[in-house]
Amino acid sequence: MAERRTGVGAGSDVGAVAAGLRELAADTARRPLLVALDFDGTLAPLVDDPSASRALPGAATALTALVALPAAARVHVALVSGRALGDLHTLAQAPVGTFLIGSHGAERARVTAFGLDRDVVQLDDDVADRLASLGAEVAAVARGRDGVWVETKPTAVVVHTRLAPDDVAELAEAEALEVGARLGTNVLHGKDVVEISVLHASKGDAVTALRNELGARVVLYVGDDVTDEHAFAALGPADVTVKVGAGETIAQYRVHGPDDVVEALTALVGALAGATPS
Repeated sequence: MAERRTGVGAGSDVGAVAAGLRELAADTARRPLLVALDFDGTLAPLVDDPSASRALPGAATALTALVALPAAARVHVALVSGRALGDLHTLAQAPVGTFLIGSHGAERARVTAFGLDRDVVQLDDDVADRLASLGAEVAAVARGRDGVWVETKPTAVVVHTRLAPDDVAELAEAEALEVGARLGTNVLHGKDVVEISVLHASKGDAVTALRNELGARVVLYVGDDVTDEHAFAALGPADVTVKVGAGETIAQYRVHGPDDVVEALTALVGALAGATPS
């Protein structure tokens, strides 16, 4: 595998990623393997309306093929997103057997034939009261500002600014960060979003916990957002990390966008199928 590098000046090379994933698949000593993928901007192109986000057809096909590999392949699949768990489940249409990590690690479930088998999130009274206060103050941040809206999650609130003019977005995000400093336990400033949680959670912590439970020797993590850097940082030199799109990164590889992710995952599926006893 290539050495870990910062991606500031690193060019995109989907061919190198695909070759690296074929090498990973061929080495059965590196199993169990956990394939952990962000959704928006990774499997699904970024869109202005979050409710319209859908995985590319090729990404959905690759995801289904990964989950359908026989048990002998020792491959697990997870989607890791900042979205609330229910929203992720609805939009991703992940196949049965997929692990879902939502709200940047604060929520987790597994897709079953009967719906989601959730890990229940419980807030004590003081934390629930703080979440209510947080929601009220953040609603005031968005009020009267075109293109700024608030999403409520079970453990957090999120200020979205993607549709706002730059000056409006900058001011709204600054005010949201101030509210987060007073009332939040964990504040994440991502692409056009400020998420304020009343619980500590990160994609890195969530992926680490899942890999430990599954006994995964190697994690493949692919993501595009600033918050995915927490997952990259939590992984080791034997793991495989892929940054999608522009921006500084500590990931091992970089690709341009979801189309490149599809190409790389398709190569991985083929190599895993060929390396797995029937």
